[in-house]
Amino acid sequence: MSKKTNLKEFGLDREHALELLRQMWEIRVFEDTVYDLLGKNIIKGASHLYAGEEAVAVGAVSVLRDDDLITSTHRGHGHCHARGASLAKSEEARQEHYNKMMAELCGRASGYCRGRGGSMHIADVEKGNLGATGIVGGNIPVATGAGLAQQMMDTGRVVLCFFGDGASNTGNFHESLNLAALWKLPVVYIVENNLYGMSVPIHKAAAKLDLADRACAYGIPGEVVDGMDVLAVRQAVSRAVERARRGEGPSLIECQTYRWYGHSRSDPRVYRTKEEEAAWKERDPIPNFARRLVEAGVATQEEIDALEKKVQREIKEATEFALNSPNPPVEELELYVYAPFKWTEADVTRERELRARCRTGGAGTRKIRYWQAIQEALREEMNRDPNVFIMGEDVGLYGGAYGATRGLLEEFGAERVRDTPISEATIGGAAVGAAMCGMRPVAEIMYVDFTPLAMDQIANQGAKNRYMFGGKTTVPMVIRTEGGAGRCIAAHHSQSLEALWVHFPGIYVVMPSTPYDAKGLLKAAIRDDNPVMFIEHKMLYGVEGYVPDEDYIIPFGVADVKRAGSDVTVITYSRMVHRALEAAERLAEEGISVEVIDLRTLKPLDMETVAASVKKTGRVVGVTEAYKTGSFISELATRIQEELFDWLDAPMVRVCAADVPVPMSEPLEDAAVPNVDAVIAGIRKALA
Repeated sequence: MSKKTNLKEFGLDREHALELLRQMWEIRVFEDTVYDLLGKNIIKGASHLYAGEEAVAVGAVSVLRDDDLITSTHRGHGHCHARGASLAKSEEARQEHYNKMMAELCGRASGYCRGRGGSMHIADVEKGNLGATGIVGGNIPVATGAGLAQQMMDTGRVVLCFFGDGASNTGNFHESLNLAALWKLPVVYIVENNLYGMSVPIHKAAAKLDLADRACAYGIPGEVVDGMDVLAVRQAVSRAVERARRGEGPSLIECQTYRWYGHSRSDPRVYRTKEEEAAWKERDPIPNFARRLVEAGVATQEEIDALEKKVQREIKEATEFALNSPNPPVEELELYVYAPFKWTEADVTRERELRARCRTGGAGTRKIRYWQAIQEALREEMNRDPNVFIMGEDVGLYGGAYGATRGLLEEFGAERVRDTPISEATIGGAAVGAAMCGMRPVAEIMYVDFTPLAMDQIANQGAKNRYMFGGKTTVPMVIRTEGGAGRCIAAHHSQSLEALWVHFPGIYVVMPSTPYDAKGLLKAAIRDDNPVMFIEHKMLYGVEGYVPDEDYIIPFGVADVKRAGSDVTVITYSRMVHRALEAAERLAEEGISVEVIDLRTLKPLDMETVAASVKKTGRVVGVTEAYKTGSFISELATRIQEELFDWLDAPMVRVCAADVPVPMSEPLEDAAVPNVDAVIAGIRKALA
């Protein structure tokens, strides 16, 4: 036998060696059982089985401390099992782990995610498994952010990030490795190269077969490992973990392995030959490792056989548990989408009093500009909570594209005011990972036009994680961005894309119009336990207004009646509030009384204030700077139609931007966006 049978070289004794074998068998039997349940349509949906790759998950996880973290993929059962089994301190705890995994795949209430995540999104966040994702490469920025949090909190923890060979061709992979290398984050990136993305072979998808070679571009170690050898994986990952723990930064490990089944249960595997499959199965990591243990005298064949039978019984018991567990009650369908509000009715009352005082500049107030309100909110929250930090493009020395973070680098240092590369996806994803690990990131995406570049990370990971993982995590992060037209910078820097973000469950959308609102809402956003898309307007940064001298927040879901009226209600937000107020002022000279409601937060939406106004006036105009088709005002019109139809004296009128990309030419840009005359025309139409 080779020297590899000397377990001491791998830091193993007999007990730990048998534990590795047991975990690999557990994964294999679990996956074979899932395959059968899928064929019987007992497990619904898609499951991407891990059979054949067991040595990677088990070998890698075996070197972790109990408080280390992992992120996973759509083929994540093996990672979830290895992590949970490594933490089980008793046979009862181990069986509970199997039970919860199988129950989750069966969509049952007793599953790890209460049946909301299923196979592709299985997670055990309470034990450091930050979850799997159905988006290829979607977990890589999240792992990077989790590593950032460990570094900032000085925990000494390491993050293992598992992903497939297909993910190594995504922008998430390259952006994340670059950022992790720049900041020397404690992340070990493990690419499981099973030779096929779905059906396309690796040699047709990557310029070089050895994906680990890509590490040299980022100045970090890269290593190719036999992914069918649990001890080889363990040895390589151990080196990378210790390097990360010493503060020397990330590593990339390519584990060359093979999946026994197809991409999913329905995959006929026509792209593989029987000869290829047979050759890889000769390298099966489980019987080969068992044979090595027997030949090395570590265990007898009888002990090996008994262990396998024990595993069979345990997985059978887990299957029975899952199938006898109840489905999640449909009454709880909407549970866990958002973390609970922190503010109370007393907070709402106090804010109403402060708002009235700041309207006219009463005692205990002072006048500042909108950009200063943003800056003050950031400064005060960073002083209040050491877990609050800022990151984004040019937020440091430059002070942000519109000066809102000016001076904060000098005050708080580069650790808490972090300039990033131009990497919108990883800025968003790193915010998600850091937030899941206890930090409160405020990540700036310079223009709202760029937020679609980070949409997967913010919407699919950040906004959905709490729900998908059964309400067992929170993602307290803020994405600061700015939108709107007015500076002749054309279609890629002038849009109003708030409707995109309102559409996704799990994220709030805030659009302040005044310095008072900007400061109070940003402070509330930072303290909130949910993802918040905080959209400022580029033409408001110089607007002046009063703010209180005292600390304050503005609770979400509380609209502001900026001007009372009785003839018609104008509902709007952001810059259009100022145009609506000007229109109301001009119409007042004709004896027309216009009520102007500033929504302030589009989600949560204050329909109570909207309803009170509609019932009073009977006529409604919605004003937005966004494109008319699919705008938030269109959604609002539907809500008013559904809930307040009997109170309407006329159809609601929409005043919106033209359905054209925002043009650069000043006259064309002015024509594309509603001006005061357009608002007045809309009001007259509603009154006709």
